Amino acid sequence: MVDVTLVGSDGSVVLVKLQTDTWELNIRAPVADLARLRDIRQADWDSRRSLAVGTCAGSPVFWTVSDDQAAILIGRDDETWDMGISLPIGTVDEIVRLASERM
Repeated sequence: MVDVTLVGSDGSVVLVKLQTDTWELNIRAPVADLARLRDIRQADWDSRRSLAVGTCAGSPVFWTVSDDQAAILIGRDDETWDMGISLPIGTVDEIVRLASERM
């Protein structure tokens, strides 16, 4: 289970805080870009498609899906990324829901 929190009050750029008991990942992105994650299921990694949404530690963040898991790839592009994590696709659905509430 991954907890999802959106932090920010200006309505444009927010901090997406993803965390479990053992790790935390912070991604900054415009709310409108986060809403684009509703298309995550079309960002199929096997077809080398991804969605560029947000930044983390000064690097772009790419979102893709493989089977029933979403992947977050952090680095200069979605082929030579520096860090990647997998999480349940429902976590991305929750990000979209929370972003939609802020629009």
